[in-house]
Amino acid sequence: MYADRYHSTASRPAGAGAALLISGAMILGLYYAGPTIMPGSITTVLTGRNIPLPEPTPPKPKPQPPAEQAIKSRTTPPITQPDPRVVLPPTGPAIGTTPDPGPVTFDPPGDPGPASGGITVDPPRAPVLVSAAVDPRYADALQPPYPPSAIRGGIEGSVKVRALIGVDGRVKVIEVVKSPNDVLADATRRHALARWRFKPATRDGIPVEGWKTMTMRFQIVE
Repeated sequence: MYADRYHSTASRPAGAGAALLISGAMILGLYYAGPTIMPGSITTVLTGRNIPLPEPTPPKPKPQPPAEQAIKSRTTPPITQPDPRVVLPPTGPAIGTTPDPGPVTFDPPGDPGPASGGITVDPPRAPVLVSAAVDPRYADALQPPYPPSAIRGGIEGSVKVRALIGVDGRVKVIEVVKSPNDVLADATRRHALARWRFKPATRDGIPVEGWKTMTMRFQIVE
C-alpha cells in the first residue's frame, strides 16, 4: 500500500515539465509564423471624391412621314345642301282665269245590243229533290205488331214518328213525335229499325239521306 502511494508522487514533476516544454514550443512556433512588420514602412491613405453623373437626355421624337402629316392637316369642308327651288324667269304673257264653261251635259248611253255572239245564258236551275217513299216490296211489313200488354189494357191510338232514311233505304234514326202510350212507342221504334224499307230520297237522281214522317194506328178488333 505504501509503495503505490510513493510511486504516484514521484511521477508528477516529470509530467509537469513535459507540459511546460510543449507549451513553450507552441508559443515559439506562433511567434515565427506571424507577419514581420518592418520599421519605417509607407502607409498609403486612399481618399474618395463624389463625381455627379450626367442626367439622361430624353429621346428625340421621330419625324412623321409627309403622308401622315398631310392627312392630319387636311380638314373636310362642310357640306352645304343646295336650294331645291328653281326659279325660272317668265317666258310668256301672264295666264288669266278660265271662263266658266257652263253646265256639262252627257249623251244618253247607246243600246248595248245583243250579248257577245248572240248567246243567252240561262239562270241556274234549282236541283230536283224527290222525297223518300215506301218500298212496295215491304209495304206489308210497315205495321208493328200489337203489344199484348196494350191489348189487355185496352190501349188504342196512333203513333207518329220521324224516320231518317239512309241511301240504302234503311231507317238510321227514328224519333217519336206523338204516342198515346210508351208501350206503343217502343213497339213502333223497334219494328221500324228492324223491318221498314224505303226508296231513298234523291237529289237530281242521286240518292241522299232524308227524313220521312210516318203514322202507325193501333186499334183492337173484336
